Amino acid sequence: MNRTSGAAAPPARLATMQSLLGEALDRLGAGAYAVDADWTVVALNAQAAILLGRSADELLGRDAHDLLHRQANGMSMPRSRCPIIEAFVAGQVRQEEQGFFARGDGSLLTASWLVTPLRFTPQETGALVVFHEYDPAGTSLPVSTIHAGLLPELERLALLAETTTQLTATLDVNEALDRLVRLVVPMLADWVVVDLITEGGAIQRAVVAHDDGGRISRRQDLQGSLLSLPETSPLPLSRALRGAGSTLATPQTYQGPPDSHIAIEQRRLFDATGMHSAVIAPIRGLREVLGALTLGRSRQPEPFTTTEIPLLEDITRRAGLALDKARLYQRQRKVAETMQRHLLPHLPSIPGLGMSARYLPAPHASHVGGDWYDVFHLPDETLALVIGDVAGHDLDAAAGMAQLRNILRAYAWSQQEPPSVVVDRFDQALPHITDVGMATMILGRLRPRPDGQWELQWTNAGHPPPLLVTQDGRADYLTDGHGILLGTQAGIRRVDAVAVLPPLSTLVLYTDGLVESPRHTIDDGLERLRRDAARLVGHPLESFTDALMEHARPTDNDDDVAVLTIRVPPADPPLPPTGDKLHAPS
Repeated sequence: MNRTSGAAAPPARLATMQSLLGEALDRLGAGAYAVDADWTVVALNAQAAILLGRSADELLGRDAHDLLHRQANGMSMPRSRCPIIEAFVAGQVRQEEQGFFARGDGSLLTASWLVTPLRFTPQETGALVVFHEYDPAGTSLPVSTIHAGLLPELERLALLAETTTQLTATLDVNEALDRLVRLVVPMLADWVVVDLITEGGAIQRAVVAHDDGGRISRRQDLQGSLLSLPETSPLPLSRALRGAGSTLATPQTYQGPPDSHIAIEQRRLFDATGMHSAVIAPIRGLREVLGALTLGRSRQPEPFTTTEIPLLEDITRRAGLALDKARLYQRQRKVAETMQRHLLPHLPSIPGLGMSARYLPAPHASHVGGDWYDVFHLPDETLALVIGDVAGHDLDAAAGMAQLRNILRAYAWSQQEPPSVVVDRFDQALPHITDVGMATMILGRLRPRPDGQWELQWTNAGHPPPLLVTQDGRADYLTDGHGILLGTQAGIRRVDAVAVLPPLSTLVLYTDGLVESPRHTIDDGLERLRRDAARLVGHPLESFTDALMEHARPTDNDDDVAVLTIRVPPADPPLPPTGDKLHAPS
């Protein structure tokens, strides 16, 4: 969490810290603010805002030293000479009778102050600054009260604030569990164990981790399936997994005759880890129990007591909400991925003709989107090739894509016309039969010629141009046949273009996610794709397509990507005339 000095703290973290710490700070009879390791204000009380003449919004997320700390003449002071920061760096409690803080109106507040270290997590410390207006009579700040009661309470609240921030910042279950481990070990325990209830009702020991000399280590041999949950077992873990209250446990708890596979594994856990004391609490989601969290101590000599149960339950409450959210996201993603697999077609098999396709969803979207490819036979036995992009990368875009793909198939099949005529009529019909606003697309017809070569006829509706790469590594964009995108209803007639594909050449159809980047121009992306395709064309088609996706796609791309590659066969002897229909060479 430590940031470069001066970097803004995340708004969600500030809001969480202020919500939890602010109420505790308000119990002080003085102004108080908490800062993190970069001296950024993360929480303050109402009295601090009044004394400093600044609102919470003016203070939260700001550097406290730069904003507040002043010399007696009102001038800023170097950090190296600031007594408050000196005390923090030394890890000391320091109190001074007279110091100076800048008010919001530019005047100086002369104040008595105290600074004391404050621990947020095992990895991060901050500081608490308590101050009140200078009193010549010498009224002191309540140091003993802060250390005896308020400071431990602030540290507890800081841990809960960081737990909320860390666990809600990910939608990945495994990442959430890793973050949970790092928050509680070794600050609260030497060992942490997480048992989860799967959607099928089985118990999975997902995490057994401990502090190993300053780093977190997993005990893979202790993780795995715990079989089913016993319905009547009175032992602590079984009760927690059924949603009962939190319980303390020791090795002696599981020394009697085991009543389940869970009890056997619990005895093995205590023996293998050397835990002398543990506390076990259920992890509850919004609708059901998701699992249980066990904290254990082996090196720390103090056993857990019932006074620590409320903190553990606060942590598991936040963990349950985060895991519930992550599981819901994973279920939605699985549904979306299944939907996308069914929306994208299987490529037909054409003797001698190589075909490969890839679809990659947007990194931060619903794992579906509006990009698509299609390949299908037409009545005259030519092959229709399609690459298209409906604006957006979410379920709405995917639904629009499915509509366009199916309608286009029907138009292309029923109208024995050049691609430009098919797309013109298709475009005219769109506003009447779909909800799609704008889209781009290439429709092509690929057919073998009597001389053994292959011919592509296509029209381009506002889409990035096809790329043709010859066997010897020459790569050129097919820029003819270009027209406006779908949905404009401009009434401009589209045109067709024709190109002969040399033997063993590779045609690359792609969507803009392969070449667009927020940090570079589209020309840069097109040139990168051209160079990569020329360099990789000697690879077999499947590995060529994979490598193209890996190397050409910008690392900062935030759009989905579809790619369709076609590799034509070597030249065959000329075919005899066959009439209007054209067949693939045998």
